[in-house]
Amino acid sequence: MGNNVAVEELNACESHQWYRKFMTECPSGLLTFYEFKQFFGLKNLTESSNAYVHTMFKTFDMNDDGFIDFMEYVAALSLVLKAGVEKKLRWYFKLYDVDGNGCIDRDELLVIIKSIRAINGTDLDMTDEDFTNMVFDRIDINGDGELSLEEFMEGVQNDEQLLEMMTKSLDVSHIVKKIQGEISANF
Repeated sequence: MGNNVAVEELNACESHQWYRKFMTECPSGLLTFYEFKQFFGLKNLTESSNAYVHTMFKTFDMNDDGFIDFMEYVAALSLVLKAGVEKKLRWYFKLYDVDGNGCIDRDELLVIIKSIRAINGTDLDMTDEDFTNMVFDRIDINGDGELSLEEFMEGVQNDEQLLEMMTKSLDVSHIVKKIQGEISANF
């Protein structure tokens, strides 16, 4: 995700409602990791799920200061709610690249898939390992056991089934809808 997502991408009414929700939950104007989990109702997570949520938090903390401010929060919402496929895939790649080395290996992808399924539940007819192997079988063009950003972007965009599965696995719209319901009820 880049810093080029602006508040203007959410309409004025949405921005105001989200700002009020953000400031109600985070009067300091800064969202910590602990508050991030509370904000999205993420409780009693396994160790790997907690690590995944922490990685997600870090991808939204664009200036790496350990907090999510309102602009970073709006950028995250814009990505989740309104971004196109390419922006979302770039964000997925950053999220999957746990060690930040510019490549995704099988272990990184497997840990993330397990964590996502622990949080969102599962409706795929395959194990986490089978899903991870399928991803690598389909898009690891050079067979080196790692996915570069280019391999990932091209591979997922050119495989409709894989694109749908990955998009669905990272769908957090149910969390956003819950928060929007809370916003509507309180304001």
